[in-house]
Amino acid sequence: MNSVLKLCQGLPEQRFAPAEVLLAEGGTDGKLYVLIEGEVEISKENIALHSQDDSGAIFGEISVLLNLPRTATVTATRPCRAYRIDDGAAFLRDHPDFAIHLSTLLARRLHSITGYLVDLKRQFADHADHFGLVDEVLDNLLYQQPWPLPDDTERYPQ
Repeated sequence: MNSVLKLCQGLPEQRFAPAEVLLAEGGTDGKLYVLIEGEVEISKENIALHSQDDSGAIFGEISVLLNLPRTATVTATRPCRAYRIDDGAAFLRDHPDFAIHLSTLLARRLHSITGYLVDLKRQFADHADHFGLVDEVLDNLLYQQPWPLPDDTERYPQ
């Protein structure tokens, strides 16, 4: 069994029918979902970005970690079962193994994205058009802090 699924055993399970929304872009409920089985589509501004059918996939993490409204919509494309975590921030504080797993996942995503952007920069180094933005995107991803973290809040305790 997937290690993240083991960490979720005992949590409430929720079933979703095809076309049912797990998380809606702009929502602020603080929930996380961990896919047990099925398939979902992730979309932003009604544009499909990715389909996901991996057991153990986590949804809602960006909103929970950054205390922002949902950045994408997650919709079932096949019947799904998922673990539901009602208070994602509290769960991450109380379950460090899950938080480490999620941190590793996010670091892998960032590594992959920056590698892709470096490849683009190499391929289009002599273009003065919109590919010139790759430098700016890389700089923002790697070196900029887009906003200061709060000094001491429930979500970011000191």
